[in-house]
Amino acid sequence: MSYAKNTSFRGLVSARADVGNAQALLAGLNTAFEEFKAAQNDALKKADVVTTEKVDRINAEITKVGSELDAVNKAIAALKIGGGAGADKDPAVGEHALAFNRFFRKGIDGGLADLEVKAKLSTSSDPDGGYLVPEEMEQTIDRVLGTVSTVRSLASVMTISAGDTHKLLVNQGGAGSGWVGESEARGETNSPTLKEISINLGELYANPATTQKMLDDGRIDVAAWLADEVSTVFAEQEGAAFVSGDGVNKPRGILGYTNVANASYSWGNIGYIASGAAGAFITATASASPADALIDLYYSLKAGYRNSASWLMSDATMGAVRKLKDVDGKFVWSPPTALAEVATVLQKPVYTDDNMSALGANSYSIAFADFKRAYQVVDKFGVRVLRDPFTSKPNVLFYTTKRVGGGIRNFEAIKLMKFAAS
Repeated sequence: MSYAKNTSFRGLVSARADVGNAQALLAGLNTAFEEFKAAQNDALKKADVVTTEKVDRINAEITKVGSELDAVNKAIAALKIGGGAGADKDPAVGEHALAFNRFFRKGIDGGLADLEVKAKLSTSSDPDGGYLVPEEMEQTIDRVLGTVSTVRSLASVMTISAGDTHKLLVNQGGAGSGWVGESEARGETNSPTLKEISINLGELYANPATTQKMLDDGRIDVAAWLADEVSTVFAEQEGAAFVSGDGVNKPRGILGYTNVANASYSWGNIGYIASGAAGAFITATASASPADALIDLYYSLKAGYRNSASWLMSDATMGAVRKLKDVDGKFVWSPPTALAEVATVLQKPVYTDDNMSALGANSYSIAFADFKRAYQVVDKFGVRVLRDPFTSKPNVLFYTTKRVGGGIRNFEAIKLMKFAAS
């Protein structure tokens, strides 16, 4: 679901208490779906308003229960990602954390810039640009981002330490090969075709405020407070950019490229399959199903990418897809079968992100991709904090920044559905 807009760090932590209810949620979801299927079949037979309203009500209930189950699964994932407690710490790292805590509460840097270098967080000091947060605090922020940002959770993610542009080479094949006998001559083969992808990093920022009285309270965990304040803001901004960003001072999203009919696909563009109707799926007939477009989209992706592919769409689009059947009358959407699993469409995982386009004429509302191979997220190491006790007296502002980039790394690994006749 679109947790970049609806879930904070606090919500993920409190969700631990709901883990014991996960099995009940899963059972409820499956029960609701069985009721939904029966009501949908009844609606198709009767075509009356009351039954149709019942279908919509159950569909909404499935969305609600699915959201709750998804929240529990994400909380479990967050706890797993956050493992490693009890590992031996570098004394310099602990010294830096204590110094940062003093700076955060009192504004006393105490040689914090030099401690950053000593703790190997930085190779140079730049106090005018703020100080790097302790490693554990950064991991807390990154952990929350990884569980609330849908595209980030699906894509490849790497961290760089220098520069504001990351370049990578993609091998498009082309290297020659052949069969020869043991003593036969081997001719020179062609060189592989390499394409360079450049991903520019933009700067995310948040400017949370608090009071000096709160900072003087030694029982308050400043790391958790900062993560709570900035992680949701960061997740909202990067979540939207990973889907629809234009690449100007921000990531370039999966909907930020030129789209072409898949029959005319070429590198640098994203191929699409048409749904067959403007802003909708086609109407079912004796020989055609509205789900046929999903099947076409499924097979438009090469088998090598399809094996690890998943669907991405908004909640509202998911509600429409849940009603679709194939030509044999089987629903293409299936609820999760076990805890920590997600629902599937045509036996492939389906994720929701409300940053995806709503259904409309000529909208690109569904993506089907091997997101690990299709999309690259690049983080620059370090989250910086600049303490500002002057701008909003008596409050203290903490201008927090993080550099992030993103873009398509393999145009063959992603396809879209265009809701149009062609």
